[in-house]
Amino acid sequence: MTLIKSISGIRGTIGGTVGDSLTPVDAVKFAAAFGTWVIQNSGIPKIVIGRDARPSGEMISSLVSSTLMGLGIEVVDLGLSTTPTVEIAVPLEKAGGGIILTASHNPVQWNALKLLNQKGEFISGAEGAKVLELAETDAFDFAEVKSLGKYSTDDSYIKKHIEAVLALPLVDVEAIRQADFKVVIDCVNSTGGISLPPLLKALGVNEIHKLYCEPNGQFPHNPEPLPEHLGQISSVLENGNYDLGIVVDPDVDRLAFLSEDGTPFGEEYTLVAVADYIVGEIGGNTVSNLSSTGALRDVTEKHNGSYEASAVGEVNVVEKMKATNAVIGGEGNGGIIYPELHYGRDALVGIALFLTHLAKKDIRMSMLRASYPSYHISKNKIDLSPEIDVDKVLEGIKKKYAKQPINAIDGVKIEFDKEWVHLRKSNTEPIIRIYSESGSLATADHLAQKIMSDIREIVSNKEETHEGIF
Repeated sequence: MTLIKSISGIRGTIGGTVGDSLTPVDAVKFAAAFGTWVIQNSGIPKIVIGRDARPSGEMISSLVSSTLMGLGIEVVDLGLSTTPTVEIAVPLEKAGGGIILTASHNPVQWNALKLLNQKGEFISGAEGAKVLELAETDAFDFAEVKSLGKYSTDDSYIKKHIEAVLALPLVDVEAIRQADFKVVIDCVNSTGGISLPPLLKALGVNEIHKLYCEPNGQFPHNPEPLPEHLGQISSVLENGNYDLGIVVDPDVDRLAFLSEDGTPFGEEYTLVAVADYIVGEIGGNTVSNLSSTGALRDVTEKHNGSYEASAVGEVNVVEKMKATNAVIGGEGNGGIIYPELHYGRDALVGIALFLTHLAKKDIRMSMLRASYPSYHISKNKIDLSPEIDVDKVLEGIKKKYAKQPINAIDGVKIEFDKEWVHLRKSNTEPIIRIYSESGSLATADHLAQKIMSDIREIVSNKEETHEGIF
């Protein structure tokens, strides 16, 4: 069983022993820590919560709600909702924070508490560290009986979220309606099933073939929207009766498309296509993380914008977007962050902007994908023994490739013209993740293998010379 405590929240598998997995005791302890932090940080004793459809959600939600009420905090429960919907609800409710009960793309046995500040944005590293400290020291002061918090439910926010998307100036409902798209959707039996169909209907999409839209939490396949998990929707599209496929993860903050012939559009290219539309219309800058495709830089510069990369993680992308006044940003996992609406990954706004772009282009999905630079990313990892100092290994790689452009804000990223390799150490296990990109998958794989060979050589040399890598 697994329990991972991090600055961004707590996640783990359901069942098992306290401290080793996400048990009721762990859920209560962390909810108490976050509630205490919200009161200390904002002075607003009010928190919005929402959950995806996984079977443990109702139990965890009850535990979290009761704990917050015990602290004297008012709880507004959105029930079954999406991560971006909760993010939008927090400032609208004038709350001090928010909790999303979702393990995102993790399998059904997982759940998590994701934590939002009063802006509806994920808490920072420093704020997360404070929450962890409160949890470790049991620094909670629960309310007396006359001061217990109130509890209420509100199931109107998905509708409000959709209305906010439709009101965006660059969402062209009439263009989408005129395009008369025929769409297949896969919502993995979670809250995409209650948010995507009404969004698409409101956008003027009348023919929707629904796959797994019952929010019962019984994921029919691995819920991460990667090509290898999308066989059924691909098969439906292969028949040639639809214009595109849309896939979301259980909490609807990641978005993937498939072309009319069933081939994946590419998760990396969700952001590329939306950015092409936004920057093409209004100009401006873009941001993605260091492990995302270089195609975003290409389309940004095509429109005379400026691209910058952040450290991996949504919080880091948002921070860089604010610093550079970016008009669009996100991550290569299909996460669209459109600050005109809010600073959070949002599949609903991503769908609306993408369909507007496709409608205005008036071309097939496959043609749109072919219009972008073609890059391929190879994702690998190398296991190291626990006693090895990973930071010193990465420093050795930096020295070996010192003549190449290097970005060291998050691990080591080495650029070779239009190709790159990004190395990051895991925060939870002794491994180095190695992402590489090139114009062909074979070359990307070769780049990764070359770096992995370099790492083994560095480790071997340090072992032989006893230079302190251990």
